[in-house]
Amino acid sequence: MLSVSNLNTYYGRAHILADLSLEVRRGEVVVLLGRNGAGKSTTMKSVIGLVPAQSGTITFDGTRIERLSPHRIAQLGLGYVPEERRIFTELTVMENLEVGRQKPRDGVPTWTPERLFRLFPNLGEMRERPGGRMSGGEQQMLTIARTLMGNPRLILLDEPSEGLAPVIVEQMARTILQLKAEGLTVLLSEQNLHFAQMVADRAYIIEKGRIRYQGTMAELAADPAVHEQYLSV
Repeated sequence: MLSVSNLNTYYGRAHILADLSLEVRRGEVVVLLGRNGAGKSTTMKSVIGLVPAQSGTITFDGTRIERLSPHRIAQLGLGYVPEERRIFTELTVMENLEVGRQKPRDGVPTWTPERLFRLFPNLGEMRERPGGRMSGGEQQMLTIARTLMGNPRLILLDEPSEGLAPVIVEQMARTILQLKAEGLTVLLSEQNLHFAQMVADRAYIIEKGRIRYQGTMAELAADPAVHEQYLSV
């Protein structure tokens, strides 16, 4: 469903992503692992079009997207949940959800506020609360819910467990598994290996803008040398 091939991305003269390639198949949950500053968020921003690729190709559901604007990529059914969350703090939960609304798409779930409140019961209890008066975990749920209102085929989750309390991390893991069960394809970036092991089918490890490892989660779990080399703090 998503194929990134030989992607090179720069910030000014700084070469951030170097010949990066990865694939996400329909119905998978794939995690991009790496230390802080390895290039995970830049990969996500390059896929969604916020950071333009200098070279390489990005293909989503059969369409080349590396030269498209972010809003056009979103219209094709690629959702993006940024690490910074970026909810509208002055708008209520319901108003934030309406901002993300797009038309239904064939072959993927159609999300409504009521359906999202079953997925995120906490949000259903604060429909008229402004986003700025919510906890970090609640804001993360709202950001995901707002993205789902676009009825995406694939969703990019940038560091979804970052800064969350352990009980909220567990809830986030259950949410991602429920999204997979609903037929959604997921690419997430993470530093938290335990969280990744709860939700992902396959993993890529990025270091200094290059993919250094790829394999199933079972293969990664069986290779402590890889953990030590690329993931230990």
